[in-house]
Amino acid sequence: MKEEDIKKMEEEETLDQQEEKEDTVVSGSPTDETSDESTEPSEQQEQEEQQDPLEKALSEIEQLKTQMLYKSAEFDNYRKRTLKEKAELILNGGEKAISAILPVIDDMERAIENGSKTDDPAVLREGMELIYHKMMKALEGLGVKKMDTADADFDTDLHEAVAMVPGMGDDKKGKVIDCLQTGYQLNEKVIRHAKVAVGQ
Repeated sequence: MKEEDIKKMEEEETLDQQEEKEDTVVSGSPTDETSDESTEPSEQQEQEEQQDPLEKALSEIEQLKTQMLYKSAEFDNYRKRTLKEKAELILNGGEKAISAILPVIDDMERAIENGSKTDDPAVLREGMELIYHKMMKALEGLGVKKMDTADADFDTDLHEAVAMVPGMGDDKKGKVIDCLQTGYQLNEKVIRHAKVAVGQ
């Protein structure tokens, strides 16, 4: 072989080697691109993570604002409703009591009509007693209770002393001797003190 042929063969081999290297570089380049692509999303995620807290806080603020508006509107409606109910109670609070007393008034009207037809006081007395007992029953149904003062110890929470009776003996000292006006309680609350005479 000539020297020229040898040089040509060497040059061809070097060219083949260079082509193989280029092929490996070209074939390796997609992996580089994928690695670049893989790094790019991580950067985007970092950017999104940096932006998310602000957006999240803003959305939470909006939600809290709407909740506060709903709650304030709800409370305002509740306040108006309770004021209306309170006003109605003040105006119509005695409805139950009046409804309980109306039948007694009907009985009293009938007694007055029948009273002109008889002169017998016993009949009139009996009618008055029936009306009285019916009235007391109606009051008991409303929670009104008559105070019992017979032989009771004087109690300033229940009684009002209008007279002191001396010379009644030691056993009657500080005791209720006589009730001049009956006291009443409404559901255990004193609505009228009993006016009593107390032993001294």
